[in-house]
Amino acid sequence: MPDEGTDSDMTIKINGEQIPDEAVQYEFDRLVKFYSEYISADEIQKQMDTLRARAKEQAIGAKVLINEAARLDIKVPTDDITQRLEAMIKNAGGRERFDQLLRQRGITEDTVRQSIEQGRKVDLLVERITQVVSEPTEQELVEHYNLHSKEYRKPERVQARHILIRFDPKNQADKQTSLSRINEIRQRIIDGADFADQAAAYSDCPSGKKSAGSLGWISRGMTVPEFDRIVFSIQVGALSEVFETPLGFHIINKTAHEKSGDSDFDEVREKIREFLRHAHRGEALTAYVNELKQKAIIEES
Repeated sequence: MPDEGTDSDMTIKINGEQIPDEAVQYEFDRLVKFYSEYISADEIQKQMDTLRARAKEQAIGAKVLINEAARLDIKVPTDDITQRLEAMIKNAGGRERFDQLLRQRGITEDTVRQSIEQGRKVDLLVERITQVVSEPTEQELVEHYNLHSKEYRKPERVQARHILIRFDPKNQADKQTSLSRINEIRQRIIDGADFADQAAAYSDCPSGKKSAGSLGWISRGMTVPEFDRIVFSIQVGALSEVFETPLGFHIINKTAHEKSGDSDFDEVREKIREFLRHAHRGEALTAYVNELKQKAIIEES
């Protein structure tokens, strides 16, 4: 999906304090990511204006929650902050890389700690607000499915294994050598060699070593166009001809193909439960935030 930004020309102030554009963009990105798990890209595209408006409202909501958490003086255990900081250091690639990133962004570790503490205060406040929300009932799950079954249609998808041989596109000799290698591999498979063994031994794709070349389930658009066209066109059980993509030379063994169709209720029950759980908590949080907004001075220009 193309990157759709929010309207950065609008200035929003809460009690005289301006909300950064980045805060609105952050909320927008979160909304798009969340709904991408439940509805199609086309549906999300249709809802872009609504999502932008919601992102603005959520940024305002986040700010009034931050202010309320500070007013309530919610305490965050020091160990909690330290553990989250250590996780950030690990995810950054270690202490040296983390310190380098801090210098690049012009911030200190104390600033990061304060940000973590502020975020955790809001998390704890949200937990207080939503802890009384009841779980979705079975009747609600069924009613939601009946009203929105089309949104849970299964996309057409295939299952396949592949072998990739990379080459230097600027080196014609290397390209010819790689083409010879993959043709030899394909012939060995035709002669009876096990595809999984050949993938594990020779494929330049990480899937070769990790899963004997298996790519799992693939929906249309998940791979590069050249790969997409081949994997969806050949028959189940077939071994493709050698073909080229920007990644290199490939051969595919297609193992399954499912047409698009409606999902049974049992298949999507837990997805619906999580969606409604999130919606119910959102309603409780919205009511609380609306009360805070009524007490705040909000300016938009």
